[in-house]
Formats: sequence, C-alpha cells, structure tokens
Amino acid sequence: MRKLFALSLVLLMSGITLAQVKNEPNEKTMTENLNEVAAFLKECRVFFIATTEGNQPRVRPFGVAEIVNGKLYLTTGRKKDVYKQLEANEGRFEICALKTDYSQWIRISGRLVDEDNAEIRQTILDRNKLLGRMYSANDGNFVTPYIADGEARFFTLEGEQKRVKF
Repeated sequence: MRKLFALSLVLLMSGITLAQVKNEPNEKTMTENLNEVAAFLKECRVFFIATTEGNQPRVRPFGVAEIVNGKLYLTTGRKKDVYKQLEANEGRFEICALKTDYSQWIRISGRLVDEDNAEIRQTILDRNKLLGRMYSANDGNFVTPYIADGEARFFTLEGEQKRVKF
C-alpha cells in the first residue's frame, strides 16, 4: 500500500496521470485517432460493414464516413436490413477497408448509435451530394449513426501494425 501511495505521489508531482501510465488515450489522442481512422476510410473510398442477422453474417459496401462535432458518422436508411440488424444487435458492427494499392487495411469495431439530429443529417448531405438523390434530412428514413467505443486495428501484409481507440 505504501508503494502504491509513493508511486501515486511521484506521478502527481511529475504531472503524469494514471490514465497515461495505463496507456489510455487522452482527448487529444482520441481526436488524432478519430481523424486518422476517418482519413483512412476516405482514402479507401469504399469500406465494408458487417452485421449479423440471427447467426448469419451480413456484409455490404458503404462509402460515407464523416466527422461532425467530434464523432464519426455513417449513413443508411431506417428501412434497410442493415439498420434492422444493427438495432437487433445493440449497434454492434465491424468494418473492413482495403487501400486501393492493397498495402494496408483497417478493421474497425464498436457500436453504432443512432442520433436523431436533423442538423447533422443535413451537414452530411451537404458534404455528400449523391446521398441527396436517396434521402433528405427530414424524410424519416435517413439515419446517421455515429461510432461509439470505436477501436481500429491497422494492418499490413506483415500483420497488425497499430491499434487505436477513438
């Protein structure tokens, strides 16, 4: 107990937090990680999201991942099977994306949380004009869930290179 107290005192005096010792990301690191993940997905242009329907995996292509107000949002339609599968599985998903030169890929997991916010939907529509052919911000169908508890794993042919939380 005295050793733990002494260690805590040394950390406190040096300005190091317990979270840093545990290697937990701070707010700045989380933002950097979020930006890195979003940039990777944008570079890939198409990424694949996996859900489950009962015990059957389901995979489909997606192309929109946007940071708005510090969160990474995806888009889909409330009437689509993917949305129903996410609802049935508490938002759990996995994404996989491969760079076009096949040199690197990413796997992302977490939970997708549906946030009913017309301003965010409109921001994403403004940034992605093609979506406007299918949806509008207030059509009752267009949804923009964000990734909560996100973890990304970056890979090369040699294996996993890095793991980040965002």
